[in-house]
Amino acid sequence: MKKAITEQEAYLQLAALCAQAEHCQQEMRDKMRRWELDETAQNRIVARLVKERYIDDERYARAFVKEKIRYNKWGRRKVQQALWLKHIDSEIQQRVLDEIDEKEYLDVLRPLLKQKRKSIRAMSDYELRQKLVRFALGRGFGFDIIRQCLDVDDIDIDEEDED
Repeated sequence: MKKAITEQEAYLQLAALCAQAEHCQQEMRDKMRRWELDETAQNRIVARLVKERYIDDERYARAFVKEKIRYNKWGRRKVQQALWLKHIDSEIQQRVLDEIDEKEYLDVLRPLLKQKRKSIRAMSDYELRQKLVRFALGRGFGFDIIRQCLDVDDIDIDEEDED
């Protein structure tokens, strides 16, 4: 039988976890639920972690957005959906997503489209563009920015594979 965890032990474990990396309130609540801590204890622990600045959803959201765009090559829509799943307040989501640098955002999408272009087999330019658009939409990029990247001819639609 599993030994029940006390409120103080839970707090210490979560504080240590938060000291190592950014976490949001929802992640901590999920962990406490798995430990079967009651709701009032969870609320007290989360309040204490927030008060002592171990948890800050806005700081977490900034780090999350930066990581997902730079390293996972996600677009705004996919990042926003992931933040929603983590129960990050919509005002915080909007504020953090508005801070995304347009140039950096384009610098993520352009090479992604160029790389994808090499692996796509299409019978026409139209079909190629459709496949690239579908790919980028699936990554969470908006149609306007996709079209902007394709229209600027950064992705040379007419280039032949140089294998």
